[in-house]
Amino acid sequence: MKTALHFATRLDWLRGVAGQRLRIGNFEGLAKSSNFTGVAELVASLFDPSATWDDLAQLRVAWRGPLVVKGVMHPKDAERAIEIGADAVVVSNHGGRQLEDAPATMDVLSDVATAVNGRIPVFVDGGVRRGVDVLKAIALGATACLIGRAFAWGLAAAGEQGVARALSILAAETDTALALLGVTSTAELSEQHLWRGAAS
Repeated sequence: MKTALHFATRLDWLRGVAGQRLRIGNFEGLAKSSNFTGVAELVASLFDPSATWDDLAQLRVAWRGPLVVKGVMHPKDAERAIEIGADAVVVSNHGGRQLEDAPATMDVLSDVATAVNGRIPVFVDGGVRRGVDVLKAIALGATACLIGRAFAWGLAAAGEQGVARALSILAAETDTALALLGVTSTAELSEQHLWRGAAS
């Protein structure tokens, strides 16, 4: 009922879609299939294995807006992205779904950030669940974290209010962790605030 009432306040949108069958274009043809493999195969097909750095360079020429390169997991790739003209990089293994046994983003973040050396922002994606995770990422050299999963959990639990609540929890955890570390700002964080356990 709440969703129906929400639609009723969007009359222009309703007129535009009246009589049309709503669909998710990327998943056309899979509606009749309950097999998750079909969805997985579709997602895999969206990746172009022939794409190269030359393609990214051509995109940079064609697109003069901000260009952020996601999936950077090696310092040399970060260097290459900068040479091409990227405005930022995202250290991401795409949730570990694309390449089995890819390292965790936190394990490569420091090396990538060192290679970038402040020339462009370094974002990190993956593994950020709590405020302390944000601080770990920043201590390892990230400019900021992508936190899509927290949004998704909040949205699934309670819609827009759930998203706001998830973000407030993350912010409060971050502030508390800063206080417990004895610093007043993320700008004060460095790798000296991290403890690395002995290798097993």
